[in-house]
Amino acid sequence: MTDISQPLMTGTEFQDPRYADIDLWPTDSILDALAESQMSATAIVRAAVPQLDRVVTAARPRLLAGGRLFYVGAGTSGRIGLQDGVELTPTFGWPPERLVLLLAGGPAAIFQAAEGAEDREDTAREDILAHNPGPEDVVIGIAASGATPYTCAAVAAVRASGALTIGVSCNSEGRLLREAELAVRIVTGPEVISGSTRLKAGTAQKAALNLLSTTLMIRLGHVWRGQMVDMRVVNAKLEHRAERMVRTLTGCSADEAREALAATKGNVKRAVLVREGLTVDEADRLLEVHGGDLRAVFTASGGAG
Repeated sequence: MTDISQPLMTGTEFQDPRYADIDLWPTDSILDALAESQMSATAIVRAAVPQLDRVVTAARPRLLAGGRLFYVGAGTSGRIGLQDGVELTPTFGWPPERLVLLLAGGPAAIFQAAEGAEDREDTAREDILAHNPGPEDVVIGIAASGATPYTCAAVAAVRASGALTIGVSCNSEGRLLREAELAVRIVTGPEVISGSTRLKAGTAQKAALNLLSTTLMIRLGHVWRGQMVDMRVVNAKLEHRAERMVRTLTGCSADEAREALAATKGNVKRAVLVREGLTVDEADRLLEVHGGDLRAVFTASGGAG
């Protein structure tokens, strides 16, 4: 008879008997086992591409309409979500006011584990509803077990607002996948070290979110000809990168690229249009008309987009 007072053990919590004596193994064998598990994680994510495709298809129109992108999680899964989310602004120019990052335990949990916080469903509901979510928003809940109370409660609360909800889990079943409208199942199974989901499950979650967010940014027009044309230029290294990008995309000289970037306050996308003979105001107007999509601008004008 099942003891219902205890949480059900999920696939990520099982022990793989192959590794029962791993502490006795030679160091190179331990490393090889860990490397093998990491490789299997990426293969599992690739098999989930059809699920990720459905998410991108559903999320894109909401984000094009001005919706926000939420990441919600606890512990390792939450920190992986934060890592993916915070990179979107510098890499793709995603507006920070349209990014909401929720981690059980708050900012302090970034640097120190706050495991008890993951059980606080009341806090989860308060945290996410404080942002007044609506139908144009997209919410990604991440939980290796698929059962973390904080993440499940937040997703359930926000789904009632009409927002698109996505559950990313390393188990095939679980409350998160039932609460979310769309499920991404990346079933990684037992870890080399039983229950340590910072390992294979962590890698799978990071890879899945990387595929999802990067594809979304591409489909939202933040990439043109394989270049990060909305990249935020905030240091010397990125100034050189932006200059190289403008030169590559337009065939201009280094001086011409620097001049165009100076005129557009470091914006590669607008600098490209300036090099095509537009004024900054004209570039802004065309990008606004075409939803910020540089290829659409060139296609409409009969150019080389």
